[in-house]
Amino acid sequence: MSLFGLGNRNQKTFRPKKNAPSGNKGAQLKKHIDATLGSGNLKEAVRLPPGEDLNEWLAVNTVDFFNQVNLLYGTLAEFCTPTTCPTMSAGPKFEYRWADGVQIKKPIEVSAPKYVEYLMDWIEVQLDDETIFPQKLGAPFPNNFREVVKTIFKRLFRVYAHIYHSHFQKIVSLKEEAHLNTCFKHFTLFTWEFKLIEKGELAPLNDLIESIILAY
Repeated sequence: MSLFGLGNRNQKTFRPKKNAPSGNKGAQLKKHIDATLGSGNLKEAVRLPPGEDLNEWLAVNTVDFFNQVNLLYGTLAEFCTPTTCPTMSAGPKFEYRWADGVQIKKPIEVSAPKYVEYLMDWIEVQLDDETIFPQKLGAPFPNNFREVVKTIFKRLFRVYAHIYHSHFQKIVSLKEEAHLNTCFKHFTLFTWEFKLIEKGELAPLNDLIESIILAY
């Protein structure tokens, strides 16, 4: 998203940016997101525009947040290695294991960069599946669409949690903390608006989230 561009560092590590679903008002809704974000009003930016379909809104924003997290993590990829981050964690109390329910059914312990690689691969598969994220105008969303979106957001939150707990000092040294904080506020407000993440999952960043509550 242009508002949160982080310069040109490490662009070779970024995945190709995903485009908003095109056949279901995606471009129109994306313009609305950019316009409201440009105003600086994050609370307004996350609200469902009047008269728009909720699933359409969730779909376009899911792609947007996927791109945001890819960009943020891309700035840190050279510092987040199997040596520095042998487990995907958010402090000593929270460790995340990977399972996709298809190729890896039993959760396995992996390094943080491997977890993020698995996660981004898995999300891309969901976004590219037109039975889940329809591209054609009028094509229906699946009955379990909201559950798929909730799983995507829950797992994207874990990347934020890892960045804050393991790499925040590096973010500060790169002078990118303002971008990170704004992206996370936007992400958090969106998940609150549509109840996408259970409270227990948010525990690793409770203090930060409480500060967002106070700010808004």
